[in-house]
Amino acid sequence: MRGKVISGLLMLMLLCSAGSFAQTQPKQFTGAKAVLKHYKALYVLNSGDEKKITGTLRNLKNALDDPRLKGKLEVELIAFSDGVAVYRKNGPFEKTLLELQARGVILAQCENTIRERHIDKTELFDFISYVPSGNGEIIIRQQQGWAVVHP
Repeated sequence: MRGKVISGLLMLMLLCSAGSFAQTQPKQFTGAKAVLKHYKALYVLNSGDEKKITGTLRNLKNALDDPRLKGKLEVELIAFSDGVAVYRKNGPFEKTLLELQARGVILAQCENTIRERHIDKTELFDFISYVPSGNGEIIIRQQQGWAVVHP
């Protein structure tokens, strides 16, 4: 009998205090505030899959279009390994790449990749830049404070 009384009292206490544990209405969340004057992002592309490339280019464009980052964002796209496909003249990405470059995006290709795969630079767009290694670029940029984005 005593156990039932204690259980009943505990249940009553829980029911009475349940309201005090209820969540209050959350504040409207609008995302992070861009309080710095300048941001830098390195987008990494090492896949030759057309969907992956298209998605990466779309993500990059979305960052440039984010109203919080307007006029504050410096961006580089580094391609290496299978990602070299983004810069091939026979691929479908020239128009998008030129649009991104016109918006200030640095378009870089790893020289290790083209050397190891015996790709002649004439097979790639003439408006891209080259770095000695994609991994080196990632390491250096990250240490310089760039956000490394690998969608």
